[in-house]
Amino acid sequence: MFGYEEIKLNLAYDSLYFILALIVIAAYTIYVYRYTIPPVSKIKKIVLISLRTAALLCILFIFFEPVLSFTKKFILEPVNLIFVDNSRSMTIEDGTNREESVRNIAADFVDASIAGEKEFYLFGTDVRELPTDSLNKINFEDGITNIAKIFSLVQKEDNNFASITLITDGVITAGSNPVYTADKLSIPVFTIGIGDTTQRKDVLVKRVLYNHLLYQGTPTTIIATLQNNGLSGKDVRLSLYENNILIEQKPVTLSETGIQNESFEYTPNSSGEKKLSVVVSKVKDEFTTANNKKVFYVKVLSNKIKVLVLAGTPSTDLTFIKNTLRSDKNLTVQSIVQISKDRFLNDASFALVDSADIIFMVGFPANDTPLELLNKVKKRIENDRVPFFIAFTPEINTAKLLSLQKELPFTFKQSFGSFRKVQPQIFEDQRENPVIQNSADDVLKIWNNLPPVVQREFNFVPKPEAKVISKTKVNNVVLNDPLIISRSFNGKRSIAVLAGEIWRWKLQTATKNTDVFDRFIINSVRWLNTPEEEKRVSIKTSKKIYTLGERIEFTAQVNDEALNPVPDAIVKIKIKSDNETYEVELQSVGKGLYEGSIQINKKGDYKFTGTAELDGTMLGKDAGTFNVGELDIEMITPRMNYEFLSLLAKKTNGKFFTADNYERVFGLINSINERSKKEKLVTSEITLWSSEWLMIIAIFFFSLEWFLRKRAGML
Repeated sequence: MFGYEEIKLNLAYDSLYFILALIVIAAYTIYVYRYTIPPVSKIKKIVLISLRTAALLCILFIFFEPVLSFTKKFILEPVNLIFVDNSRSMTIEDGTNREESVRNIAADFVDASIAGEKEFYLFGTDVRELPTDSLNKINFEDGITNIAKIFSLVQKEDNNFASITLITDGVITAGSNPVYTADKLSIPVFTIGIGDTTQRKDVLVKRVLYNHLLYQGTPTTIIATLQNNGLSGKDVRLSLYENNILIEQKPVTLSETGIQNESFEYTPNSSGEKKLSVVVSKVKDEFTTANNKKVFYVKVLSNKIKVLVLAGTPSTDLTFIKNTLRSDKNLTVQSIVQISKDRFLNDASFALVDSADIIFMVGFPANDTPLELLNKVKKRIENDRVPFFIAFTPEINTAKLLSLQKELPFTFKQSFGSFRKVQPQIFEDQRENPVIQNSADDVLKIWNNLPPVVQREFNFVPKPEAKVISKTKVNNVVLNDPLIISRSFNGKRSIAVLAGEIWRWKLQTATKNTDVFDRFIINSVRWLNTPEEEKRVSIKTSKKIYTLGERIEFTAQVNDEALNPVPDAIVKIKIKSDNETYEVELQSVGKGLYEGSIQINKKGDYKFTGTAELDGTMLGKDAGTFNVGELDIEMITPRMNYEFLSLLAKKTNGKFFTADNYERVFGLINSINERSKKEKLVTSEITLWSSEWLMIIAIFFFSLEWFLRKRAGML
């Protein structure tokens, strides 16, 4: 009817009631006009009855909230998405002529007779549309490859996508692995691999293990992992640089096993942020030198940290934690350990609380914890913003712990009186969290296979500002309950482990030559001690190292003197290197937050200074550093990632092809398109009852009825 599948009137109440009300209105109106004084003609009586009925009907419509709906059917043609890798890795010369292959395959897709629609996109730093008549826009200049953005884009679109085709080497240099997201879309993904899968002769700095937070004058060990393919026995030089100045160089013979660890002893001579680089020299016949360097930044502080350990009673957890803390020469460790109601180990003084930089609470407060000590701790945490670590062991007195509720990173409520054994479960989004880093090859795997610890069956709820680092796992079933939580809020930092007997983590990993427990405790100290300055103006880059062609992203937070957000400030940033100067103005995104970006196409170390002004008054400033182009991550991995591309295709019911046999994909896409047409019903609604016109019409009918009655001299 009129091009619609269905036209329907929907009422808020049963239509039977509406019909009954309509009959009552009609009967009432006829009854009222059955006899009139003075008598009027039959025609006028019919007009008056009609007007009264129409007016009451409008009011009845308002009460029954009628909605008029129109349903229309659309045929959705299948849409096939083709994504072309525009990153610099497509220019790697590996004998397969990558650039020409990509352009030829893209051109063949444009010319191919594929049923349904075709949409072309470039991807790399971001995803953007590629008009079919503009294949010359494929310039391979993107500095990173973020394949996850492809599937984020598809998720947001409401369309009949029949297939996705990726033309790429499959080497991800930014973003997450998209296999899980792609699988959930239920759209077949065809991958066309570009490049060679052969392992070339190469030596690379695979990873560098280091402490992010160092102390002036205190030696620290930096461990570099070297990997070589086909170059074992070769001699190289391994160098450590600080701000591009050589610190140490050592000869190294490449291992027969293909992988080896080499260490440097590094002693920072001054405080501040330092850019460090580990570089391995070039070897004859090496395929690429782009992966011969790792660049990283460390922060150097000037003083040792005073750590105070509080315990309501001696315990194995206490012993293991104290031993780990004391193994770090950068820490001064003291303790207040209660051994009976009125006695403390070594007659420790409560005055130790006053000088602590960080507080570790292990089974604290306990049943016999003196109120004086608890209040001292509370005052330091609340008023002096002293960061703390708490292990929620069975010895804790929860009634006394409530006095610290405001400062804890979680809330709790007892649901059962028993205990349970739980294991940590850390997800991919926390892989780079500095608190959980260790020397294992797979950080998450070692954490997720730690032995069970003891947790009270409480209802633990992270506070809104808290970050859940690890959830709990019971009998290999992952629960939504937190196990490890961190919180950084309002200049205060805290970490909570919501279990006891965590010493078991050290015993198991000690036999596997890993340092999970020790690194967790030391990393926690370093994270807690990282200054959380209450700056009125805070400006940061999204990361420290950018590739050429990648946009440098800035974020800023601006507050007034009372630390209330300022949403309408002018935030400007000046960027300088040895030879270049740039400026960028950030845009407000609300609630005192600002963001902006700039693309810098020249390699180098850059310093930035940002200022915030309001009505000509300076609110504050901030500064920082970053590097552009020292590492070209697109050139680090010259081999096509066949494993990823084939897995992505397999998981999504697609298929993997190479540049030599990709023509077969056209038949598969056509086969999918034949059964991919969909019908879509679109319903639009008109809300009649909320329209002011109904009331206006009702008033008009009542008014016209009144006018006619007066003209006829009726009562």
